Amino acid sequence: MSGRFVRTVCTAALVAGTALAAVPAPPAGAAPAAPAAPPDQPVSALLNRLQTLYREAEEATETYNATEEKLKKQRAEVERLTDQLADARIALTDSRNDAGRLAREQYRGTHGSSLSPYMEFLLSADPQQALDRSHEIRRAAGRRASTVDRLSSGEQRAAGLAQRARQALNSQQTLAADQKKQQDAVKGKLAEVERLLASLSPSQLTELRSLEQHGISEAQRKLLASGALGPRALGGAQAPSRAGSKALEYAFQQVGKPYVWGATGPDSFDCSGLTSQAWARAGGAIPRTSQEQWKSLPRVPLNRLRPGDLVLYFEGATHVALYIGGGQVVQAPRTGDVVKISPIASNPLLGAVRPDADQAPMSSYTPPAPPAG
Repeated sequence: MSGRFVRTVCTAALVAGTALAAVPAPPAGAAPAAPAAPPDQPVSALLNRLQTLYREAEEATETYNATEEKLKKQRAEVERLTDQLADARIALTDSRNDAGRLAREQYRGTHGSSLSPYMEFLLSADPQQALDRSHEIRRAAGRRASTVDRLSSGEQRAAGLAQRARQALNSQQTLAADQKKQQDAVKGKLAEVERLLASLSPSQLTELRSLEQHGISEAQRKLLASGALGPRALGGAQAPSRAGSKALEYAFQQVGKPYVWGATGPDSFDCSGLTSQAWARAGGAIPRTSQEQWKSLPRVPLNRLRPGDLVLYFEGATHVALYIGGGQVVQAPRTGDVVKISPIASNPLLGAVRPDADQAPMSSYTPPAPPAG
């Protein structure tokens, strides 16, 4: 289940840099709706508020994605236990049938002869035949004991599986309830974004976008000037592995597709949906969420970045992009935007990981041509 949030005209206007149409005036006599932000608030403060909302929405999205992954595993566990319980109950029915048959045989044998196997042996005219019969009796007794043991263990196993299946189902229901709360949290944050954008004038939107782009450019300039990336990460000499090349090729093919929270393609993506699918198509399955990608994949210093590495952002690793070289990444940025190529410093950097750390770089590599636009 993925959260589908229809992009509003307001959000699209911010991303594309176009002006918003004026909000229609309320009917005569109706009280005007209160704006989401004071009209005289500085645009810099509005930008900070908007960026905070986007970040909080993405944090909620990644939490939702993590719960979705747990829910998938829990559904599979419930199904597995249900199948095992069904098999155990069939085996238990067979054991009960065997026990009933043996009980009937024992009843007939007890009432058919009043002599013990030892007396039959002593009084028999054919001692060998009596001895053979005593062996058969002992084997039958062994079979009865085995059937009783199998019946007892089968009952215990079925009871244990039934309890585990109930617990697994309870866990699934708890996860589903948590996921619903997280879905509502994402929608609530995005609704705040919509209300904030709807309160702005076209000139404020234009200034907002200009200020945001200036901030990104300045952050990129400072990063490059600091030497944190280094010539190896920035130069064309650093090549991806063959798998990394395939991951980048897939990611480039998605450029222009919309960001939708919780989406993993093929028509839309969120940030970790894009990176996880790109590497899945390259044959290297990686965790679904940005936090798990940061937690479980090998770290790599920024000055040793190579194309195909994953770049993580914010203290909680709530955003992720694919490095393409030259100080750029391909990413699914946020609601209202599309998969695109961006400066690596578009968001506050946390670090980088390498899904293909065990693979050597290609001997020759030609980066894919940037998509039109």
